[in-house]
Amino acid sequence: MTIVVSRRRTAWVRKNLFGGVWSSLVTIGLGLTIGYVAFQLIRFLATSDFTILRRNLALFMVGSFPRPELWRVGTAVLILALAAGVAGGLINSSARRRAHQADLPVPAPPGPRSLVNGFRRFWPLAFLIAVCLLLTETVTPTILVLGAIGLLVASSWMVARLPYSRWSWSLVVAAPVVAYLVLSASGLGWDQWGGFMLNIFLTVAGILFAFPIGLSLALGRRSSLPIVRTFSVAYIELFRGVPLITLLLLGVFALRLFLPSQLNPSSVTRILVAITIFEAAYIAEVIRGGLQSLPPGQVEAASSLGLSPWQTTRLIVLPQALRATIPAMVGQFISLFKDTTLVAAVGLSDMLNTSSIATSQPDFNARGLARITLPFVALAFWAGSYTMSREARRLERRLGIGER
Repeated sequence: MTIVVSRRRTAWVRKNLFGGVWSSLVTIGLGLTIGYVAFQLIRFLATSDFTILRRNLALFMVGSFPRPELWRVGTAVLILALAAGVAGGLINSSARRRAHQADLPVPAPPGPRSLVNGFRRFWPLAFLIAVCLLLTETVTPTILVLGAIGLLVASSWMVARLPYSRWSWSLVVAAPVVAYLVLSASGLGWDQWGGFMLNIFLTVAGILFAFPIGLSLALGRRSSLPIVRTFSVAYIELFRGVPLITLLLLGVFALRLFLPSQLNPSSVTRILVAITIFEAAYIAEVIRGGLQSLPPGQVEAASSLGLSPWQTTRLIVLPQALRATIPAMVGQFISLFKDTTLVAAVGLSDMLNTSSIATSQPDFNARGLARITLPFVALAFWAGSYTMSREARRLERRLGIGER
């Protein structure tokens, strides 16, 4: 048996890697390149001093957030982990209920294998967390991570075994609000947020605020009302043609000129407004592409069934259009996640800006340690971007996007 397997592997290597002269040259060239890159990476890890990351890990993660109040960040992480576990349990419970009603094989509830699958599914984030834990100087972050994983697993296991209730989703929706209230209590406003936490917040809040606006603009651009259509087209074309950095500068220095004197929004609020305005225009165009991909017969069939225009849009058009826009939409979200580093240009201490702050400290100044801090920043953004990309592909496979 071993000889047969060995022959099959040898045949596969000859066919796929050394099937001809050019194939062999490409294989050898790529092998040498990968080996060289691996050698340089190992040498970099073996010879570099990561003290700057160890001393400034909290700066990279939360910026200038008051250190005595870091327990608020830990509490918010536990709340969000609990909400994620409840959401996973509800999804499993709903899937089992639908399978039972349709007389199909019922999926198993979450168990130990689900934890392993979760690590395999989110391995980029798990790798980033492991790197951060290796850089910590105390045991508190490790306890926090283990507690969050325990809450996530326990809540998912318990909720999946309870009768499904749609009202339970209200707990999941309320969790981010509670986490925000915990972080912002005692006068800790957005301006005291920073580091990777600020990048994540701007990304999530920007998506949540920009998506409904972009959806409305996409529908408005196809409206039969001239005023609505003209306004939507003007908005989309105006803000798609302006660089994001310009809107960020206008948000910081000029937004207050258009507001009543009683209102003085914080810098993060003004930045969030600029990001929302910019992102909504791009989301509108992505959704419009999905709307145009639907054949006219869909709308005509809905009209023949007596559905109103609103019912046709809500029940027929949007579900199919949004399904078709998943690849482009996730690409836009990833772009927004990376573009949040532009806030460093207007003075906010996001993760990229904290790299400059750390290398400017007296103990690390003029030592060329940007070669240590910048790869760490790149790793964090790669982990977030690649996780979103993997989840999008997984959703595409489940929905059968691109299959006939």
